[in-house]
Parts: sequence; structure tokens; C-alpha cells
Amino acid sequence: MASQVQPEPSVAVIVPCYNEEIAVGKVIADIKAAVPEAIIYVYDNNSSDRTAAIAAEAGACVRFEVDKGKGNVVRRAFADVEADIYALIDGDDTYDASALPEMIHTLIDQHLDHVLGVRTPDKTSSAYRPGHETGNKVFNRTVKLLFGDPVSDMLSGYRVMSRRFVKSFPALSREFEIETEMTIHCMSLRVPRTEVPVGFKDRPAGSESKLRTYHDGFRILRLLGTLLQYERPMLFYGVLAAILAVVGLALGIPVIWQFVTTGLVPRLPTAILASSLIIIAILALMVGLILNVLIMTRNEAARLSYLSYPAFDAKPSR
Repeated sequence: MASQVQPEPSVAVIVPCYNEEIAVGKVIADIKAAVPEAIIYVYDNNSSDRTAAIAAEAGACVRFEVDKGKGNVVRRAFADVEADIYALIDGDDTYDASALPEMIHTLIDQHLDHVLGVRTPDKTSSAYRPGHETGNKVFNRTVKLLFGDPVSDMLSGYRVMSRRFVKSFPALSREFEIETEMTIHCMSLRVPRTEVPVGFKDRPAGSESKLRTYHDGFRILRLLGTLLQYERPMLFYGVLAAILAVVGLALGIPVIWQFVTTGLVPRLPTAILASSLIIIAILALMVGLILNVLIMTRNEAARLSYLSYPAFDAKPSR
């Protein structure tokens, strides 16, 4: 029987935007030049300027999300948009849209579910705001330490993903910590993934960054703590139990020694505190053990949900 070639995959490019009238037109034009077959979805997140009008004039499919925050936009887009391959790129014209074909081909050729665009700014560029590059490196190392998998740019907003990754991604974050959640989701589900270097440049003159360095940094730290608690409960509660046990023993051993040598317990409050800390430590360890079993069950369900979506195969079938 003659071989039948699978149809080309449908590609959806999702562009979250908030007050990006200066940059969004060029972003759309660059995406069209790089991937002409892609459908471009610009999600306007309550912009007060002409972002939506300019995006529509440039030929994008404009949709709206009223709840403020990039995480809310991504959650809405992932739920509503149907495609074989999804690309996510910011609407501020800082990412090199010409890297999209390579990222898409890498996803298809290597049968991957997630391709991360690692920002590689020119040596003369000031694309990174002060402290952001250092903070990103710290977060990358923290995630590797906590979750065991290396990542070069966990805060990148430039990604290409398969349908089964997108449709199995819970997208619980509200704001810029959505990139962290996607990175941890990759690691927890252990999906096939890789990284591709992409160009990164300054915003166009006149546009303003929506990032708030300390506010967003603390939100990401809080998310990391929460994800550690939910994704690695034995590590989280085990460390907590160890700290409580060490403090309890440090307080209790002198009291026990005094009781053994004199038969008296003159420091009763300290004895009660030490005993309480040891009991809490044991309870914390038990909570960690129970949650670890629940996490294993949840991960199995998430894996089955992920596998319920077929992988796209662009190669000929007989």
C-alpha cells in the first residue's frame, strides 16, 4: 500500500499582551514571516491603549481576558485554543520570532513535548533589567537543587509545546510565576523536552516593562516553596521534622541528663517544650509520608491524563 503522509500540524502562537501597542504589530509581522501557516492569537489583558486594535489590523485573532495577570491569560488560552503545536511568546518584541521554525522543527523531529527558548542577549545588549539576570540564575540553581533537573532559563516566556502538554497543564498561577509552574510541570511529569537558544533584545523605545522586580521575585519564591511542599513533601516535611527534632533534642538532653543524675526536673517548661517539638517532628514526618503516597497517586493520574492525548507524528505512515 502506498505510504500516506500525515497532514502538517496546526500551529497556534499565543501572544499575551497588556498595553503593547508600540510592539505588538511588529511581533505579529515577525511571527507571520517566520511561520506563515500559524494562527496568531493575541490575548489582550485589559489594555488601556490600542493593543487590541493594532493586533487586529495586523491580522491576529484577538481575544480578551479580563482577569489581570499573565497566568490568567495563559490558562484561558490553553483552555480555548485548539492546535497540534502551541507557541507562547511575549508581545513586547524582546524575543527573536525568527527562532520559531527551529523550535517547532525540534519539537516535531525529536518527538518532544516542550521546547524552552533560552534567552541569549547580545553582549552589548541591556535587555535584562538590573538584577534580573542574577535572579534568574539563582532561581535556575534553586530549582535544580530542589527538583533534581537542570534548567537554563526557567523564567523564559518563549516556549513551544505539544497539545498533550498544554491540555494536561493545570495552569494554576495568576501572574508572572506561570513560567515557573510550567517548568516544574515539565520536571514533575518528566515529559521529553529540550532547550534552544533564542535571541533576546531590549524593548522598543517608548514601551514599558510590566515586571516588578521584588514583587514578582517574592511571588516566584513563594510559588517555589508551595511547589516544593506539594511536589516533594518528603523533602519539605522531612527537613522541617529534622529541624524540630534537633531543636527538641538540644533543649531536652540537658533536662534528661539532669533527671538521670538528680531525679529532679526543675526546668519543667523546657521539658514540655522539648517534648512538644519532638512530637511535632514525628507528626511532620508522618504528614510527609502520607502526602508522598498521595503525590504518587496524583502523578499517576496526571501522567494518564497526559497520555490520553496522542503524540503528533509528522512522518509517513503505511
